[in-house]
Amino acid sequence: MWNYFFGGNPQQKKELPKRAIVELREHIQVLNKKKSHLEQQMNDQDATARRFLKTNATAAKNALKKKKVYEVNLMKIENQIESLETQLGAIEGANLNLETMKAMKQGAAAMKQIHGEYNVDKVEDTMDDIREQVELADEISESISRPVGSEFVDEDELEAELAALQEEEAEKEQGAKAPAVKAQPVEVLPSFPTVNKTQPQAAATEDDEDEEALKALQAEMGL
Repeated sequence: MWNYFFGGNPQQKKELPKRAIVELREHIQVLNKKKSHLEQQMNDQDATARRFLKTNATAAKNALKKKKVYEVNLMKIENQIESLETQLGAIEGANLNLETMKAMKQGAAAMKQIHGEYNVDKVEDTMDDIREQVELADEISESISRPVGSEFVDEDELEAELAALQEEEAEKEQGAKAPAVKAQPVEVLPSFPTVNKTQPQAAATEDDEDEEALKALQAEMGL
């Protein structure tokens, strides 16, 4: 046992915190069951004392004594549970810190291994190689994009085509400057007044309306 706690197999040391946590939790569960049992015994003795309170004082007193004994034991159990829970929390916290430190240590070792494969100088050399390759790619792209075959064009043929275009443009300009043909005047016939056949009828209608209005006014005035 002492070899287990203070020496021995490293694997056993590694498992010690986990086993301690498991055993503490199991023991706390046992104590909680004992606590529940004592509380039930206290309730039973309290009920017995109340039942014999008026009929049998001795029985009531004995029940209260048993209740006191259970109460003392209950306080001890509660203190034990509190101590074990405090210890369990400390062990869990320490174990969590230990696992965190292990993870951080592994992370540091990984970073050290990664950084051991390159340094700032290697990074700069790599970036220079990349820039050089990018510039080379630009030069290749420019060379590929340059037109091909211009050296096979006949200069005399180009001059003749240019002269033809100039002549065509000159003809267009002369056509635009030619005088425009005057339009012949259009003979306008004189207009004759038209006879409005509906005017007499309209005048007669207006006279009839005026006459009827006058008659209505005279009738209204009693004339």
